Order: sequence, then structure tokens, then C-alpha cells
Amino acid sequence: MHVQVNTSNGIDNKESLDRWAIDYLNDHLARFSRDITDIEVQLTDENHGDKGGSVDKRCMMEARIAGRPPIAVKNYASNQDLAFRGAADKLLHALDHALGKLDRRQHRERETIRRDPDAVATDPSIQPSTGVL
Repeated sequence: MHVQVNTSNGIDNKESLDRWAIDYLNDHLARFSRDITDIEVQLTDENHGDKGGSVDKRCMMEARIAGRPPIAVKNYASNQDLAFRGAADKLLHALDHALGKLDRRQHRERETIRRDPDAVATDPSIQPSTGVL
């Protein structure tokens, strides 16, 4: 899974931010690592640096999945750490929702032992329960 971090509007894009974001997303989204090809992260300051504001940092994440349309989320917060973590949680939920449906559908198509009469052995020593003790 390739992670690309882009910043603009007064947010420093330092190498340590890139490393931390890559490690965090690889850990946070580990169960989807086979499905996700790329993740693009965009961190912006909506008020352009020196201006104040309670919720002025935005983090947008877009996950690209092989053979499916990309999944994008965004989160606003008072600092870039909270914006990033909130977007990562939203992306996890969106991936779970989108790819979890596929897992459930595939699960229904599998054969089970309950459908195979040859696999269910009958033991004559086991008597059906009457429900009376």
C-alpha cells in the first residue's frame, strides 16, 4: 500500500510527518492492505496560517482499491493531528462498509456442512431431546 502525503496553506510537509502518516495508516488499515493500492492524504489549513479558528484544519484521504472506485473521506479539526486521525477513522469505517459487504456476499456463497447430507453423521445412540427433565 503506497501512501502519499500532500500539504498546503501553511502546513509544513516534513519527512517526519510523512513517516508518521505512513506508519499510522499501515497499522490502522492493516486488514485492508491487500485491497488498497494507494492512499493519498491532503492536509490543509482552511484559514491560511495566522488566522484563528476553532476548526480550520482539514484532512482529506482517498483510498484507491483495485477494480473498484476510490473511497474518499474528509475531516475537520482544530489541529492537524486530530484532523488526520479523524479522517483515518472515517476511512476505516468507509472501507469496512464497502469491503465488508463483499465479504458477507462471498460468505453466503460458500458451501457449509449443513447443506451436505453425507457430512452429517447420524449416531443411533444419540436420542432426540424431548425437552422434559
